[in-house]
Amino acid sequence: MSTSHSPDHGEPGGSQVTVPGPATVASGAVGFAKARRSSLLGAIFLMATSAIGPGFITQTATFTATLGAAFAFGILVSIVIDFIVQANIWQIITLSGKRAAELANAAIPYSGYLLSVLVILGGLVFNIGNIAGAGLGLNALFGLDARIGGAISAVLAIAIFLSHRAGIIMDRAIIVLGIIMVGLTIAVAVVANPPLGDALRQTVLPDSIDFAAITTIVGGTVGGYITYAGAHKLLDSGTTGPEHIKQVTRSAFFGIAVTGIMRYVLFLAFLGVTASGVMLDLAANPAAQAFEAAAGEWGMRAFGLVLWAAAISSVIGAAFTSVSFMTVFSAKLNMRARSWATVAFIAVGLVVFLVLGTTPVALLVFAGGFNGLILPIGFTVFMYIAWFRRDLLGGHRIQLWLLVLGTLMTALTWYMGAVSFGTIFKFLGA
Repeated sequence: MSTSHSPDHGEPGGSQVTVPGPATVASGAVGFAKARRSSLLGAIFLMATSAIGPGFITQTATFTATLGAAFAFGILVSIVIDFIVQANIWQIITLSGKRAAELANAAIPYSGYLLSVLVILGGLVFNIGNIAGAGLGLNALFGLDARIGGAISAVLAIAIFLSHRAGIIMDRAIIVLGIIMVGLTIAVAVVANPPLGDALRQTVLPDSIDFAAITTIVGGTVGGYITYAGAHKLLDSGTTGPEHIKQVTRSAFFGIAVTGIMRYVLFLAFLGVTASGVMLDLAANPAAQAFEAAAGEWGMRAFGLVLWAAAISSVIGAAFTSVSFMTVFSAKLNMRARSWATVAFIAVGLVVFLVLGTTPVALLVFAGGFNGLILPIGFTVFMYIAWFRRDLLGGHRIQLWLLVLGTLMTALTWYMGAVSFGTIFKFLGA
């Protein structure tokens, strides 16, 4: 996520009025269309990079080690839930033209405040996990103790956030490292030679179903602040109104498809390693161990770099987006105050990580589970808006098929949260 902010250059100067000619109008229209496409791609990229973070990687390694090929079903269900949740939220927010908390308050008084508290709390839990993930990355890369690595990474994340130039460089580095991660994962998946037949069968006919694992993966990819990050980016770009609904839905589908494919390839890489008889130490760094088993030491070191980069980017992104929800409590919270609040947010996450006494892996798994538990609360509010408060959506209705599926997913996420609640909190004791 970019941490830099461009000043507004739209203020007119002087009283001279220039009438644009046809060529200028055409050029402007093309430029606007390109900017619109760029904003949609930006929303997709924001959602994808938020979803494919250290938590997702570590959770996938952990659950593949414990559930084997049966986890394929969990991945399929999580992809379906992710798309339905994201497409509904994107449509509702872009039709309303309001940010999530403001829209919730307009529909149900004070619900926006509750949503903000949940997102900020969930973002803090995410960030504790992200700092833990950065520590695991430096552990795989240099052999550093994960707590020392987490502390170094949190301090560096604050420095990157405060330096606009460093933030731009980091954004570009993340793209390159993301490409390396995709290539490395595909290579490991091929080398690991997973049992494809069994994986495909259990994608639709699993030997067992673990709702805690599904809730955790869903929470790690579309829970907490991630649910609203892409939609808010679309708002910032002016992509609002019914004329953009099809574009928004396609973008949500494409973003989930990209992350879904990556998720399944990662699962296959880990499955190949565990199916070969390699026992992963779930209390240590199972994802790095899997890459080392399949690709040797260079694979583990490269994976450590990718995991660290994903983690430190997620630290900044989770903090910045979570703090943005604080504006619902005070309209006077300017950009400078939000910047310092973001720094404090990262610092608090670091302190909690250092004193909690729980392993980084357990923190990463719990972070996804916790955000999976709070996901249905906010989603219920937005389903209510979609069904009964069309006045807040300019009189328009969400596509009926998506609305029906969204209602079913709301019930399912509540059910999964209820049956997996105790298991998720037990992750902290791992």
